[in-house]
Formats: sequence, C-alpha cells, structure tokens
Amino acid sequence: MGLIDNRLADLGIVLPEPPAPVASYVPFVVAGGLVHVSGQVSRAEDGDRLGRLGESVTLEEGQAAARICGLNLLAQVKAACDGDLDRVVRVVKLGGFVNVTPDFGPIPAVINGCSDLMLDVFGDAGRHARSAVGVANLPLGFAVEVDGIFQIA
Repeated sequence: MGLIDNRLADLGIVLPEPPAPVASYVPFVVAGGLVHVSGQVSRAEDGDRLGRLGESVTLEEGQAAARICGLNLLAQVKAACDGDLDRVVRVVKLGGFVNVTPDFGPIPAVINGCSDLMLDVFGDAGRHARSAVGVANLPLGFAVEVDGIFQIA
C-alpha cells in the first residue's frame, strides 16, 4: 500500500468502484500530466443523494453529498493512475454544481464537503482552485455533481 492508500485507511475511507458513465462520455481523460475527471454525482453504495438544497436536502446533507462526489472523483483518479494514488502531485481544480432552490445561498459551503476531503487525503497538495455554482437541476435529480483536474506524475 502506498502513502495515500495508508492515509485513506487511517481516515477510515474505502473508495467505491469507479462509477460507469451514464451517457456518451468517458469517466476521465489523461492529457499532458493532468487527469480531467468528468462530473461525479452524489451516487453512493448506501443510496443516492437526490433532491434540491433549500427544499428536501439540508446544508449538512449537501456537504455529505459533495463528499460522496469527492470519493467518486478519487476512485476515477485511482483508475486513471493504474491504482497508484501516490502519483497525484496536486489537486488542481474542482468544479461544483449544486441542485438548489432560487433562494439557497450557501452553495460554496456545500462544495466544502468535497474540498475538505481533498485536503484530508492529500494535505497541502489537496489545496485547489474551485468554482461552486447553484443550478436548477442536475442529471437524474442528484443533489451535487463535482468534476476535477488532478496533476499526476
């Protein structure tokens, strides 16, 4: 086991199987030392996180949904790195999308669920640029979707 696998174990994290695409795209593309990971939704083995924040989903539930997106991102990156997360040099950028009602404001706080996971797993290399956007709908009714760019060696 590598350093990052050990850190995941210390954090009590078991990565899910990388989710399969649900449309005409690939889950990741490796180009120029970067892994571009397609948007990962809040799909979990214990049940999908569906709904809109400000309606049926609380801030805390949204943060948990964003964390699930982060776990799915890490599973895709691990697959892109042939199982070796120690190849990750840096989390470069995350793009977060939150299914919200028009009056829901703390969108960045929701995406912190994913951002904080990256810091926990990669330490300073997990610090990243980010966007957090509220949207009227997400595919299949998911609460959160996050895509990411990771630098690898």
